[in-house]
Amino acid sequence: MEVEVKSGKRISVVMPTYNGERFIELQISSILSQLGKNDELIISDDGSTDGTIRLIGNFKKMDSRVRVLRGPGRGVIANVSNALAAAEGKYIFLADQDDYWEPGKVKKMLTAFAKTHAPLIVHDATVVTANGSGIIAPSFFATKNCHAGYLRNIIRNSYIGCCMAFRREILKYALPIPEDIKMHDQWIGMVAEALAKGKAGAGKCRKPVFFASKLIKYRRHSANVSSMKHDPALKMILYRLRLIINLRSRGL
Repeated sequence: MEVEVKSGKRISVVMPTYNGERFIELQISSILSQLGKNDELIISDDGSTDGTIRLIGNFKKMDSRVRVLRGPGRGVIANVSNALAAAEGKYIFLADQDDYWEPGKVKKMLTAFAKTHAPLIVHDATVVTANGSGIIAPSFFATKNCHAGYLRNIIRNSYIGCCMAFRREILKYALPIPEDIKMHDQWIGMVAEALAKGKAGAGKCRKPVFFASKLIKYRRHSANVSSMKHDPALKMILYRLRLIINLRSRGL
């Protein structure tokens, strides 16, 4: 998929939503407070039936940087793909509806991009309870033993979407996101890993970087879409096979 490079936008924050009224106000506030006037927050809602749309609408009325899309209604992967296709920024940040961005996250990530020239950066997170006050794990990286590397992330994924940002050039190869894989974050991370290996004419592409700073509170609660637990072995094998097949189909 060809992705047009559009001028003017520095950062696009992409947030898929679905029935997120419990935490979304705090999350949106934590994001908008760090964005510049030429940045944007793209929210793709996948048919929320609670107060999510009303709350998002309130932000949209007050802040022109908020763009709201109707999701395709096919689940989180298609919803993320829908939002990413609309992103205009040079840097794309992924965000969940229920986390909290620590002050300074955007500035620190942009500094890391400038220093490393990485195509994609993943930062660490503090894993917290639903109310945000209890710490489940002081470091997501330590809990999951997160590192870059093509083979290791095929076998055991380290990529977590809510902690990721990447240069828009990745979209050329990542979109549309295959809907038969497990999650979008591993897919985007593996696209960056494959490009760094020199495939698809990107031999000079630097490797993804795992940045040790804890820049969000990663909230865990009963309605989380993702899980910190591993799937059964057979499911993991099937997911990995689908991932490899889809990467090969993109010439990666």
